[in-house]
Amino acid sequence: MTRKTGSGAAPGEATAGLGLRGWLTLITLCMAQFMIALDFSIVTVALPAIDRGLGFGGAADLQWVMTAFILPTAGFLLLFGRVSDLVGRRPLFILGLGIVTVFSLVAGLATAPWVLIAARAGQGVGSAMVGATALALLTASFPEGPRRDKALGVSGALLSLGFVVGTIAGGVITSGLSWRWTMLILVIMGVVVLAGAVALLDKDEERSPARLDVPGALLATTGLLALVYGISTVGESGWTSPAALVPLIAAVVLLAGFLVVEGRQEAPLAPLSILRRRTVKWGGLTGFITFGMCGGSTVLLSLYMQEVLHWSPLATGLGFIVEGVAAMVSGSLAARFISGLGTPAVLVLGLVVQGLGTAAMLLLPQDGDLVLLLVTSAALGFGHVLAVVAFIGTMTSGVPTEHTGLASGLAQTAQQVGSAVGVAVLAAVVAATTVPDAASPEAATLDGLRSALLVAAAVTFAGVLVAVLFLRGPRSGSAATPADGARSGDEVAASRPQAG
Repeated sequence: MTRKTGSGAAPGEATAGLGLRGWLTLITLCMAQFMIALDFSIVTVALPAIDRGLGFGGAADLQWVMTAFILPTAGFLLLFGRVSDLVGRRPLFILGLGIVTVFSLVAGLATAPWVLIAARAGQGVGSAMVGATALALLTASFPEGPRRDKALGVSGALLSLGFVVGTIAGGVITSGLSWRWTMLILVIMGVVVLAGAVALLDKDEERSPARLDVPGALLATTGLLALVYGISTVGESGWTSPAALVPLIAAVVLLAGFLVVEGRQEAPLAPLSILRRRTVKWGGLTGFITFGMCGGSTVLLSLYMQEVLHWSPLATGLGFIVEGVAAMVSGSLAARFISGLGTPAVLVLGLVVQGLGTAAMLLLPQDGDLVLLLVTSAALGFGHVLAVVAFIGTMTSGVPTEHTGLASGLAQTAQQVGSAVGVAVLAAVVAATTVPDAASPEAATLDGLRSALLVAAAVTFAGVLVAVLFLRGPRSGSAATPADGARSGDEVAASRPQAG
């Protein structure tokens, strides 16, 4: 019996190499995602220099350099994912790249705090457009099967590597040149990626004739903005402060209202038949977990290197090189793992390795252990990328063509919101469990970090349980089978025209 290759692709097409144009297309899309990850992390090490250069006047104002970018990036992803289904993914992708490039130039030339913050917000809007469309363009360019698995592996590795490279590059660029070049380098990258996008991306793509669900778009966008804003203020004001509690409550109300409205719309922003898909619902949760706990654990590891071991910011950035290399290796092997084990099993494997790496960090001593540090961070990066590739493959597999932009937006939303929640929750655990000790502040900090790492490991293993219980499926290189097996009646009806 011939094995199904997915998406109706011929066996030869699905198993063939990517080809020169395929590789160039993949590089263009991956570099765009790499830019977004780099944009997020490259300023973290540069914040003190930005404060000195522009005179922000303290941490409370300076944190808006990060928050102004995160808010629109996470808040507009779902909206732009649906808009891309209506107006086309290619034009929105190119528009987003243009916006990121222009506002990166404005940020690099900023002469006042408000100019930099406004430019960072503009970068965030463009990043949401790129994030919502890049994944959909990738899945549209490569049919389900080995080619898509390979493409997703490269994409997942570069996405994770972007954070690591950003941390290293931020330290090197700020020390050797100026903090302004952390923004100006994005201008150069943006121009190159724009040229590739215009030349390589297919101009002929299917578009949905439906109109945009304005009430749903407003509720979803404002709800996600309130959620991310509330989470972003937790680190400074605490979970019970009005500054965090009010927007978090508003987010719950707005997102609940969104679900109610979507059930009544003829052309909803996010059809409930898509949201109810087992692969979208539970796959999104595993993505939320892997990104949240990996992002949070990486921050904890950075604190360990700087506040316990007293490494410099540059040395700390270099300490993540092995994690980046492990992410690249994992991405290159992900397609083979999926081909041999199937997507659900690889998702479980990735979460297990990530969880074991996080749990082993509990053994890191106060006086340092370089080998253990490198091994645990490598396990974190390797397992995380396996989980990312499998979770994206799970969420996007079997989704009707007119909803691929939405599925991409949902996957990216899980990533962005998961990262924000993970960092906030684990930071709150550190703050709550660190008992000040004037005689040994390093020991006190390490105790708090270990408590948070224990939580991160436990949550990651909870993700393993979710994947085992709700995403089991036949051994296959594609996640299509478990997705199809869980489709509701509405989904089956919606898919009939495409089944032809």
